[in-house]
Amino acid sequence: MKIVVLKFGGTSVGTIDRIKKVANIIINYSKKKYNVIVVSSAMSGTTNDLVNKSKNISNNFSNEEYDALVSSGEQVSCALIAGRLIHKGYKSRSWMGWQIPIITDNKHKYSKINQVHKTNLIKYLKSGGIPIVTGFQGVNIKGRITTIGRGGSDASAIMLAKFFKAKRCIIYTDVEGVYTTDPKKLEKAKKIRVISYEEMLEMASLGAKVMQPVSIQDARLSRIDIEVKSSFKNKSGTLITRRKNIINRNIITGISSTQNDAKVTLVGVKDKPGIAASIFKPLSESSINVDMVVQNISANGKETDLTFTIKSDDLTKTKKIINSNKQINFKKLLFDKNVSKVSIIGVGMITTPGVTYRMFQSLAKNKINIQVISTSEIKISVLINKKNIIKAIAALHKEFKLEV
Repeated sequence: MKIVVLKFGGTSVGTIDRIKKVANIIINYSKKKYNVIVVSSAMSGTTNDLVNKSKNISNNFSNEEYDALVSSGEQVSCALIAGRLIHKGYKSRSWMGWQIPIITDNKHKYSKINQVHKTNLIKYLKSGGIPIVTGFQGVNIKGRITTIGRGGSDASAIMLAKFFKAKRCIIYTDVEGVYTTDPKKLEKAKKIRVISYEEMLEMASLGAKVMQPVSIQDARLSRIDIEVKSSFKNKSGTLITRRKNIINRNIITGISSTQNDAKVTLVGVKDKPGIAASIFKPLSESSINVDMVVQNISANGKETDLTFTIKSDDLTKTKKIINSNKQINFKKLLFDKNVSKVSIIGVGMITTPGVTYRMFQSLAKNKINIQVISTSEIKISVLINKKNIIKAIAALHKEFKLEV
């Protein structure tokens, strides 16, 4: 069977008129003799509304009932899409995760898909039907509905593409593809035609909002090529694929930035083995993600200043955890929410010397001070004052010729 998986995000199905346009996109693939499997998110704003309702009911709302509640949004959008296709003369029906079934682990709110049973959908596809599958959800071995975390509809689509050996997996969203940087921050941003899994994973984890990092990692592990396209404009998008499929690349592929970082500094920490673990263990146990880390040893070798970054939403919790941590001693605790992380990403830097110098020189020329640095094989990130974020992006975009 020539199967294509089409996933539509919340903005793509945000109104009745948009759902009608989505139905036309689906019909076009059906006319090209594809067996189409559709995955839909909830209509934009629906999930947030349901989450807020749960918070108003209880400040300790049950995780099991949370999943049952928020998964209902996809049920609505899928029924509307199927209803429109039926109206247009096509055989279609909505499928909940438990009806297929899509089997997940037992973890609620952030579960993972373990298995997709194919028999029911294959039978339906062979009968000429177009299944509209609820994204973001599945069912565990206890028969309870589970959800895959925010943005989980992408993961649903990728896993369906994997299990059904789809020819294509296309993610329809409100943008035309992946850009060299956020077009809302820089008008000169250019659409990237082809990008590797690794580069897209870095960009997503560093602030690009086109796809969730876990979904890209799923695609990478399963070797599923993904095309990101706009549901509003009939234009080519961005292909996310293996490195070996890409030729004639730039040294740097894209620039990402964040707006919700906070810097934490512990001044005068006693320097001894295990102290860093003592600081970070309780943060990890509270699901606080620590990102950039830098440590400065004092001249006498007895004390250290430890700086790290977290999400600003976790700042209050972090303060409480550190101040109540009896295993560590420090002279002062400093916090700064007026920071942002800017990162350059590209597999081309692996074989190209001088990239770090060019980045730092470009920022220096624009009088932008670097506070913290972190690197990987294909990215360099720096922490700067939030007020300089636009200036830094523009400078680096020009330096690495991403405007051409």
